[in-house]
Amino acid sequence: MKNRDGLVNNDNWETPDWLYKQLDNEFHFDFDPCPLNADFDGLSLEWGKSNFVNPPYNRKDKPKFIQKAYEQWKKGKTCVLLIPAATGTKQFHELILPNAEIRFLKGRVAFKGYNTKGEYTTKNKGKHDSMIVIFHSNKSIK
Repeated sequence: MKNRDGLVNNDNWETPDWLYKQLDNEFHFDFDPCPLNADFDGLSLEWGKSNFVNPPYNRKDKPKFIQKAYEQWKKGKTCVLLIPAATGTKQFHELILPNAEIRFLKGRVAFKGYNTKGEYTTKNKGKHDSMIVIFHSNKSIK
């Protein structure tokens, strides 16, 4: 998709190392269903026991990964999502709020990737505030 200047926008941004390491130290991830430039479809696979999920932030894929994380949690898996803090959505109120731990991040996350000029940067802040959503494997399922 092109922006108003005719430059290509993308939603392929990688989690900053400091944030991933902090979460991995706590949750010991064994699977990432949507790594940057994946050669597999994380939505069609069975996930690991402890999953890190930073889905593409588009309207098509993000809701599918949230739904899949919820379904995997119902199977007894831990799923940790880095997603926009969109608290007015149906998924937030029906899946996340009643079932997950929510951690709001202070400030906007600076993701790693290529900007609209094709330059690699580690300083591209998202358009939205972010939250960490944790579907804990040991939390009772309603």
